[in-house]
Amino acid sequence: MATTEDRVVDASEVAAEVSRGNLLTEEMVLNVGPQHPATHGVFRLLATLDGEVLVNADPVIGYMHRGYEKLVEARDYRQITNLVSRMDWLSGINNELPLALALETLMEIEVPARAQYMRVAMCEMNRILNHLMFFASFGAELGAITPTFYAFREREDIQMAMEMTTGGRMHFGFFRPGGLKEDAPKGFFQQALKGVRQVIERLPDYENLLIGNEIFKQRTVNVGILPQDVAYSYGVSGPIARGSDISFDVRKDEPYSSYDHFDFNVHSAPNGDCFDRFWVLLHEVVESAKIVEQAIEGMPDGPIMGKVPRVVQAPKGEVYVRTENPLGELGMYLVSDGDRRPYRLKIRTPSYSNVSALPYVLKNTYVSDMIAILGSFFFVLGDIDR
Repeated sequence: MATTEDRVVDASEVAAEVSRGNLLTEEMVLNVGPQHPATHGVFRLLATLDGEVLVNADPVIGYMHRGYEKLVEARDYRQITNLVSRMDWLSGINNELPLALALETLMEIEVPARAQYMRVAMCEMNRILNHLMFFASFGAELGAITPTFYAFREREDIQMAMEMTTGGRMHFGFFRPGGLKEDAPKGFFQQALKGVRQVIERLPDYENLLIGNEIFKQRTVNVGILPQDVAYSYGVSGPIARGSDISFDVRKDEPYSSYDHFDFNVHSAPNGDCFDRFWVLLHEVVESAKIVEQAIEGMPDGPIMGKVPRVVQAPKGEVYVRTENPLGELGMYLVSDGDRRPYRLKIRTPSYSNVSALPYVLKNTYVSDMIAILGSFFFVLGDIDR
């Protein structure tokens, strides 16, 4: 029978092994999702744990795959607009823009200046709606519920302006090859300016809630670091890439629509951690609000639709167009054989590339940091499982 002295000796040996890092433990596989609040949808993370440390993390996608790239082959170009709007349900109108640009390039359609300005204004309003949603969810995942109420208060005023123009709150179907479905109704500009100016005015409140919060800093600073070279290698883009000091934004570096007419800054941060990614996201909201102000105040008169044939039928050819979606670079590679429907449409979505970097960032981190890291990797599952 073992004595008390024996047990003390055994315990000391265990302590010595722990201090030397030689303690052998059994790994455990933990399924996070596919139904989990922190996964932003039906996303599964296969986590291999050694105690409290994530030894390995494998994202498992495909639970809601909808085959949009194949479905578009059976629809004409006007019908596709409503289809791609549903890929990333937080960025609906931004999803419509590259498709319109691709068709306009193939068909050599000139878009009127008023339609260009309206497109920019609505895309930036949609960007604000997207970022405020992630502001709300990130705070809630770290235990702060108040940011959710703040974000939805601001979202509602902008959402009202979008709804009074397009008739939709999430899926807009408003952009057309050559311009827009219709012009802005009476009261749209006033409502839009009210919404975006409130965002600028209340930014200090947002910063105090989270960025200036010591508990939030402890959960995010130096947590989930994504180095710049790793971000490049995975094709990460958007606020996540800019949080890793990659100062690239398609709106600035390869201006499309009328973005070269507006004055705005591209924010980046040097550390690549959860805090920097969130900092970039929040400050992009202010830049988008400034763009909306400029677009509305300088809105030109004139038509909202260019000279488009009654039957939209792209000539034979191919084109690749990329835009700056709220979550990163959205690219569409359109191949036409001269029919009313695309021969092929390959979509490069930002969420897919962004999520691919998760195994690197999560490796050898603590379980307690996993939720913060997942929350700072802004993605929408529909954008991945397109």
